[in-house]
Amino acid sequence: MPSGGRCPDCGSAELVEDSHYSQSQLVCSDCGCVVTEGTLTTTYTDEGNLREVTYSRSTGENEQISRSQQRGLRRVRDLCRVLQLPSTFEDTAIAYYQKAYRHSGIRAARLQKKEVLVGCCVLITCRQHNWPLTMGTICTLLYADLDMFSGTYMQIVKLLGLDVPSLCLADLVKTYCSSFKLFQASSVPAKYVEDKDKMLSRTLQLVELANETWLVTGRHPLPVITAAAFLAWQSLQPSHRLTCSLARFCKLANVDLPYPAASRLQELLAVLLQMAGQLAWLQILKLDKRSVVKHIDDLLQHRHLLMRMAFRNGTAEVESEEELQRQQQRQEAEEVEDKASHVAKGKRPASPALLLPPCMLKPPKRNHSTCPVSTVTGDENISDSEIEQYLRTPQEVKDFQRAQAASQAAMGAPNPP
Repeated sequence: MPSGGRCPDCGSAELVEDSHYSQSQLVCSDCGCVVTEGTLTTTYTDEGNLREVTYSRSTGENEQISRSQQRGLRRVRDLCRVLQLPSTFEDTAIAYYQKAYRHSGIRAARLQKKEVLVGCCVLITCRQHNWPLTMGTICTLLYADLDMFSGTYMQIVKLLGLDVPSLCLADLVKTYCSSFKLFQASSVPAKYVEDKDKMLSRTLQLVELANETWLVTGRHPLPVITAAAFLAWQSLQPSHRLTCSLARFCKLANVDLPYPAASRLQELLAVLLQMAGQLAWLQILKLDKRSVVKHIDDLLQHRHLLMRMAFRNGTAEVESEEELQRQQQRQEAEEVEDKASHVAKGKRPASPALLLPPCMLKPPKRNHSTCPVSTVTGDENISDSEIEQYLRTPQEVKDFQRAQAASQAAMGAPNPP
């Protein structure tokens, strides 16, 4: 059948396809010249103009995938299937992996980093679709180092220019707590079994409280969620569960105990104690960090009001410092004039605590290096190279040269008898 192009020998446009065995050929029907013999691809300009193209310059070379990339793509598919992600998630993660693999820095990276890249692409896809998944879960499945994973994750996000939303705490709480075995009567003793909906509802309220008091900002969410779930579980039946420790709770729930969870628990209890001091019927009980768990229901019910009473905004406090000083002066003047007051002169109730992140309330101690003692007296010899650093104008350079010549002449002159 006729085809486009012309014969290079006779210039005829009568070119036909002639199948020779399994290889298709273009042959001139006028002179019989074989114009081309089975080009590998037909996307390059040279191939479109019926010119032979070497395999290294053809599109077949670009379509070839290395064994390392093939292995990474298989790992992406396997990880998505283990996590039971939808097929659209798998396609998106594969596209991100292929896009990242085109960069030379990723292709030349070590095998451990390429393995971590698989998890990063899956995590980015889940975050973009608001699917509750944490770095810790991916690192556990891939046996990867958390520091290397987080560094690679930030590199890929910046390299590909992706917009990754932050993790939704509410969805993460529901997913994480749903894996607890505390809701199955056959797995734990009867006094430790709890209703799933009640525990999820109270855990969510405690996590929101932790978020409003800066306990979640800049920190890994799982330790905070573990501490909140433990307090929620204790508060639902405090008589039987106050003696249970956090480590035993994690063992009963069949989850790992995150290392900072104990610290997050103490910080959350301190916030609850501060709020309990604002309720009149709890002030006379002299609560501690153990007994305040019994009253978590009351504290959460009036959470917003108690937070305004127990804490003050640290930023607003700094900005309105001068105004507060003027108010204090007026209050002191009123106290002096009010002779019927039972409060002692100059004494006022304690002001609310500052609502600031823990890193600002208790900043880490830093070792300050002592400044070396200077022993400069002014009589030290100054080298020529150091003098040149102080010379600025050409006149100063000439004066310095004349002084240096006079000094040498005086040293070379003979001493008088």
